[in-house]
Amino acid sequence: MEQATQPQTNQPKPEQSKSAQPTSTPSKARIIGRRICYAVGNLGQAAFYNALSTYFVVYVTSTMFAGVDKALAAKLIGIITGLIVIIRIAEIFLDPLLGNLIDNTTTRFGRFRPWQVIGGCVSALLLALVYTGLFGLVNVSETWFIVLFVVVFVVLDVLYSLRDISYWGMIPALSEDSHERSVYTALGSFTGSIGYNGITVVVIPIVTYFSYVFTGSHAESQAGWTSFGIIVALLGIITALTVAFGTKENESALRSKAQKNGSPLQAFAALARNDQLLWVALSYLLYAIANVATTGVLLYLFKFVLGQPAAFSIAGVIPIITGLVAAPLYPVLNRYIPRRYLYLAGMVFMIAGYVMFIIGAQNLTMVIIALVLFYIPSTFIQMTAILSLTDSIEYGQLKTGRRNEAVTLSVRPMLDKIAGAFSNGIVGFIAVAAGMVGTATAADMTAANIRTFKMFAFYTPLALIVASLLVFMFTVKIDEKMHARIVEELEAKLASGEIAEDDASPMDDAA
Repeated sequence: MEQATQPQTNQPKPEQSKSAQPTSTPSKARIIGRRICYAVGNLGQAAFYNALSTYFVVYVTSTMFAGVDKALAAKLIGIITGLIVIIRIAEIFLDPLLGNLIDNTTTRFGRFRPWQVIGGCVSALLLALVYTGLFGLVNVSETWFIVLFVVVFVVLDVLYSLRDISYWGMIPALSEDSHERSVYTALGSFTGSIGYNGITVVVIPIVTYFSYVFTGSHAESQAGWTSFGIIVALLGIITALTVAFGTKENESALRSKAQKNGSPLQAFAALARNDQLLWVALSYLLYAIANVATTGVLLYLFKFVLGQPAAFSIAGVIPIITGLVAAPLYPVLNRYIPRRYLYLAGMVFMIAGYVMFIIGAQNLTMVIIALVLFYIPSTFIQMTAILSLTDSIEYGQLKTGRRNEAVTLSVRPMLDKIAGAFSNGIVGFIAVAAGMVGTATAADMTAANIRTFKMFAFYTPLALIVASLLVFMFTVKIDEKMHARIVEELEAKLASGEIAEDDASPMDDAA
């Protein structure tokens, strides 16, 4: 820890110098302000993610190729959704590299904030571009449209990843206390729930309103979807700048005394040795695939199965309400209930929700009950996963000597991206296989169409949720008490100079 500066004419005694602490402790008001600015960031970030991972595919299947021959449109839809899946799976190997890039960033503005500006602003502009359908390029040249789409989407996804990784990577830089981290995580999850589910509430009203403004009809149009993309992009830029200019990293002993983050290969090696990180990641991945596979087709549920597309806003209102309650409640409950039990209880709620979806998919009342059961635990599950991944940073540092903050926390957005890729593929497959494209309505759906929908929207995700529950229950050991022991041991080793890159830790046995 840096010594406090003293006047030269009054030299401190050795014991005073030893215990000196920095005097620039932020005031309570400033801390609250930083928390608010941090929380605002995920409002736009989560809205951006939902617009990109869910509604962009809806736009592709319903409007992007509206003026193209039906057979050719079906072919292009398959190509685009397939490309999205391939691109995102390829980025499995890219996100840790981006995390390593962030970990090795050194600027006077900090490690994370510059990437909020670069990643947040540029990715937002590119999102608006893809929602224009690349300005109708498909009507000029199909080949050039596909080539340019791949380039734009890859750059867009990479820049969004830099924003997302740097955002969640800030948490261990803001505090090393597990409970304080839960406060930041709760705030980010709180606003993220509003942003993500708020898009579900407003997407149809925005698209139909601007479609009417520009075409005189309330039917979905290119102008409506372009307007939607621009609005989400503006929100993304504003909230990214709020984080960049409203937060500040702290330099703790654990961060300042850690070894250099090293090359990507060294970072990957450190991740591979962090068994708790890997088990949490596997459990979360199974959950995330199930979650986005279901949420990605909820619009189709209301439009083609229930035949009540106007009621779709319910699917956004319910998670907003549950998120507003669950996010601030999580730190309170976590004071008395270990987070692993909050996670496991949440899984049980989700299983009950899927059962309700399966038996009542064609009944609005049953669907509403299923949505409540489905969304109530999502905040608890996601926050527990994020906190477990965050606490695994110190676990990994104790085992390897390397403190890979952004690389470790790049795992969570990487998993979300993998899940989103599966979601895009599932949505595109269902849209084509079940005839839920173009001008089709609920009256056109057959029993086989409904079975296809339920298989990929409910049965398969239910199996993944059960698998996630089992993985977490039997393999994830890191919790609040274990993390506190790790921090205490790590501080002692760092202070004494014992810890080295290849040191083995007694905590290995605890895992």
